[in-house]
Parts: sequence; structure tokens; C-alpha cells
Amino acid sequence: MDTDTKYYLVERTLLPEVFRKVVKANAALHTGRVKTASEAAQSVGLSRSAYYKYKDGIRPFYEAAHNRTINFHLMLVDRPGVLSNILGLFARVGANVLTINQSIPIGGQAAVTIAARTAEMKCTVESLMERAQALDGVFRVVILASE
Repeated sequence: MDTDTKYYLVERTLLPEVFRKVVKANAALHTGRVKTASEAAQSVGLSRSAYYKYKDGIRPFYEAAHNRTINFHLMLVDRPGVLSNILGLFARVGANVLTINQSIPIGGQAAVTIAARTAEMKCTVESLMERAQALDGVFRVVILASE
């Protein structure tokens, strides 16, 4: 096993409760629901010392993906304008599209891979994915890779 690995991707349900509470406390601070770290810790039933110990070490995957190059994989309806709407969304939120690869549509669906830099985005990667998924003609949006 590589002992130099700095980060791991772990499914939320496998995390100890303290880590899940830290994520909730950070979200409460970020949204303004609470004003101080003490209030955040108290609001989720966590001691201040535990919160301060882990607050900078755990964050949601999509937040960690900000300021990265991300490869998105999308399944789209084979219809004029669907890809254009996706690219328009990327432009509106400030995602810098680096490459676009589209397969030949089969069965009325086209697989599209978009590599985009997220440093200048005005929203989270999660929000971008939710907004893309809500567009007419989009079947699926997933992240293939992030660097």
C-alpha cells in the first residue's frame, strides 16, 4: 500500500459520525445558518475541540473538486441544441471548457465528455451537475476524473 497517499475517496456511510458532523457544521457556517465555529459545533452535537481538530481536513468531494480540471461524462438526447444548452450552462457559471468529445449517437443517445477547468466558476461543481441534469435532453451527468 502506498504510504504517501494524501487523499482517499470514502463513501459517506463508512465515515465515523464525528466526520459527518464536521461536514454538517462546516455547511452551517458556510450557509450563514450559524455565525461562529462554536455555534456550528453545538448545532450538530459536536465538541468544539473535535470540530477544530477536523474542520480543515474533511470536506465534500464536490467542494474539493473546485479549482480543478474535471472530466464530465454526459448522456444526451440526439436532438439539435441539447449540447449547445450544456455548453451555454458551462459558460454562464464560468467553467472553462478545454475539450469536448462526442460519440456518434446510437439509439437516440449521444455520449459526450467535457473537460473543464473550474477555478473561475460562480457555483459549486455539485450545483453545475444538478443544473446540467435538469436541462431538457440530459439523461445523466457524472464525473469521470478530476485532477
